Amino acid sequence: MSKRNTPQRRHAILALLAEQGEVTVDDLARRFETSEVTIRKDLSALEKNGLLLRRYGGAVPLPQEMIADENPQPVSPYKLAIAKAAAQRIREHARIIIDSGSTTAAMIPELSQKHGLVVMTNSLNVVNALRELEHEPVLLMPGGTWDPHSESFQGQVAEQVLRSYDFDQLFIGADGIDLERGTTTFNELLGLSRVMAEVAREVIVMVEADKFGRRIPNLELPWSRVHTLITDERLPPEAREQISARGVNLICVTPSA
Repeated sequence: MSKRNTPQRRHAILALLAEQGEVTVDDLARRFETSEVTIRKDLSALEKNGLLLRRYGGAVPLPQEMIADENPQPVSPYKLAIAKAAAQRIREHARIIIDSGSTTAAMIPELSQKHGLVVMTNSLNVVNALRELEHEPVLLMPGGTWDPHSESFQGQVAEQVLRSYDFDQLFIGADGIDLERGTTTFNELLGLSRVMAEVAREVIVMVEADKFGRRIPNLELPWSRVHTLITDERLPPEAREQISARGVNLICVTPSA
């Protein structure tokens, strides 16, 4: 393939990414007859413009949750039903962790009448929403390094802070569910999620059924770390059987009419 100028090459990279679902630096360098250094610069520039997400050795499409939308769509009825079922599992005066993500954030309005909660979160969005509740909980944040992709704090400092606490429950979402392995994510910063699971007596995964079977490379939590999974009625019977067989408490909700 003949060499292209920079804008043409970057446009072609995005087209390939949309077609293939993943690209690697090696393949792109060969395809465009240029150096790996040039391709890495291309991927870095495209990531800064919010057009893809870099990962080791290449790039993947930007997760839908990270795409800015000036006219955000209403929260889906499935997500609202999952959020309500999750909130019902929280006792008053409980100590909980709420991970960053749109599904976990949908639970926050359901906590308005819960008294005496202590909530740890690494998400500024979650903190801001919690502060609007009628009964504002005691808020904890782990600090650490700000990750603009997940819009949350990550890193070793955050992990060390978390390990000094213990919690009743962790509420966490996922970019995908691998029926063989567990929960998966586009984000390569996995350490904090795993520490969250270590310090919580119950790990509750909140995820819509359309995320099952999505091909995502990074394993976040293996099934051995998951106690409860809340999803919706669209989950096929065979998937329900596989999850229950792993000892996970499976809850499939139906949206309100």
